[in-house]
Amino acid sequence: MTGRLRRLALVALVPTLVDVGLLVLFRQRFGWILVVADLAAIAVASALSYALHRTVTFRSDPYVRWVEIPQAFVGVAALAAVVDVAVLRVLYAGTGFDTTAALVEAKVVALLVAGVVRLVGYRWALLDEMTSARRVRWPRPEPPGEVRLSVVVPAYDEADRIGTTVRTLRDGLAEVDRAGELELVVVDDGSTDATADAALVAGADQVVVQPANRGKGAAVRAGVLAARGRTVAFTDADLAYGPEQVLRVLAAVEAGWDVAIGDRRHPDTRTLVPPSLLRRWGSRAINWLGYAVLLGSFRDTQSGLKGFRSDVARFVFARCRVDGFAFDVEVLHLVERHQLSLVEVPVEVTNSTRSTVHAARDALRQAADLFRIRHWSAAGAYEAADDLPRVLPDEAAALPGADSATR
Repeated sequence: MTGRLRRLALVALVPTLVDVGLLVLFRQRFGWILVVADLAAIAVASALSYALHRTVTFRSDPYVRWVEIPQAFVGVAALAAVVDVAVLRVLYAGTGFDTTAALVEAKVVALLVAGVVRLVGYRWALLDEMTSARRVRWPRPEPPGEVRLSVVVPAYDEADRIGTTVRTLRDGLAEVDRAGELELVVVDDGSTDATADAALVAGADQVVVQPANRGKGAAVRAGVLAARGRTVAFTDADLAYGPEQVLRVLAAVEAGWDVAIGDRRHPDTRTLVPPSLLRRWGSRAINWLGYAVLLGSFRDTQSGLKGFRSDVARFVFARCRVDGFAFDVEVLHLVERHQLSLVEVPVEVTNSTRSTVHAARDALRQAADLFRIRHWSAAGAYEAADDLPRVLPDEAAALPGADSATR
């Protein structure tokens, strides 16, 4: 926290104090015209702010990536300066251009209004940059892995249907399975029933057992880091997305995308069984709240179907911290942060009436997790080298509270 406060003081407080101090000096001591004095102070403070951001802030954070777009900085700073001068002129004139205290008070208000302009302007500039960046398929070598596809299925108290889920996936992915290139990984998230045994009996290739119920994010993370496929996908135990939908994300990843996600709001998506009104509005609420964390325009952050190159999957999930349902937003934040390519694919969705989600409780937890993600991002918790490190499947055993059983 000390380091973060020091950075905050450098990149925010110092330029602000310089701005106010120079305005008072130029106007009250040297007698400059108010507009000229304010513009000169803003120019010096803006140049200082830009230099400090380039030197001090975490460069991979999407929220400060405007330091790599000088034209965006200049354009937004110029607009904010005009607003600053206008607000200052109006407020200080109302006091009769009188005392230094009145000048400082007017400047503080002008800085607040100009700050909102900067915030909106930078976000607007970065929105296009972030969206465009994820649409670039970077040339990468063949991803590592022992099989073509791993499908991770998180499960909690699913003993009565996990067997059907495993058999349905194996049958629907027979094209991959016949070549010996399919791995089904079920993660028992601290179930109180025989979910793990039922999954093994049904033919799951791996069953990762969490000793206690930690949440969907923790379960998916454990499964992804245990998977051995060159492409790693995860889907829900209720199979709202059938096996043919898994093949869609597999095809997208094998076409060169780092990440492929099912998009329930894609124009070509078909909803075979609609969700309940509560689930539909809950999902949209998380999408809206997600805008506080994400810069890109994702139509569906909470889709339960996502696929990754194996090296990208391990790179992302090794850095994830959220155990609950907000982990999807954290994953997409890491995609933005490290400029990974992503494609949204249409899906066919059959929503289940059965759910382990407790609407009010989980909504509050998700909202809290979103604020934690933004806090961790600002604190540099997601910093990493530019390369994609390889996390071997057997390293998943080092995860706290994860045991692996293999058929």
